[in-house]
Amino acid sequence: MSAEPILKVERLTKSYPVSGGEALTVLREVSFALPAGASLAIVGPSGSGKTTLLGLCAGLDRPSSGDVVIAGRPIGALSEDGRARVRNEHVGFVFQNPDDQLFCPTVREDVAYGPLNLGLKHSAVIERVQSSLQRVGLAGYEHRSTLQLSVGERKRVCLAGVLACEPQMLVLDEPFANLDPRSRRSLSSILKSFAGSQVIATHDLDLVVELCGRVIVLDAGQVHADGAVRTVLSDPVLMERHGLEVPWQLR
Repeated sequence: MSAEPILKVERLTKSYPVSGGEALTVLREVSFALPAGASLAIVGPSGSGKTTLLGLCAGLDRPSSGDVVIAGRPIGALSEDGRARVRNEHVGFVFQNPDDQLFCPTVREDVAYGPLNLGLKHSAVIERVQSSLQRVGLAGYEHRSTLQLSVGERKRVCLAGVLACEPQMLVLDEPFANLDPRSRRSLSSILKSFAGSQVIATHDLDLVVELCGRVIVLDAGQVHADGAVRTVLSDPVLMERHGLEVPWQLR
């Protein structure tokens, strides 16, 4: 595992304007570093700032202060196009709702969209589409309409689309939400096989134990714990304080 972090978050703060000229601060002075190849879970109650943090880590938005460094490149002050270039080179972002990510008529077109934007040759795009669909267990679905797929299948198409771009880091927002047990197991197996780094925001703490070595507890936009998954998530006092429960396999 490389000593150089793939992701550094440096005193990250994000505020939004509200009526009356005041500002709503969603994140406050959040800092952490993620080594290449490591998996990090972000957990916390609803409204804690997890989705906002993931969006900033993926370069989808600019921080109010602080910075995000991806593969050694600070992106906080970059334009939207500049952040998009860094994101396309290094990061695969998977939205919680697949309908926010899928927009092409067929599975093949959706999965091919990212590689085409990278400027790859047609033959290379076809190869990546086939390979990534094979990895997520959807080989043979190329000509299917995403509207005819289950939620679990649509989430796997989203993942295939980002895997086709060969990112160094996956950023996933509630990837297990609304999935049945079989789909959860399937997606978990796919993520375990990914060799790069992962940042996962989820309420499914038992899967955090299986997938991640490290966890951050985020509440009211601030980091309240950052450490080994089994150590942090087995602390009943900490869990209750932040509206969480100790996962079953750690009780």
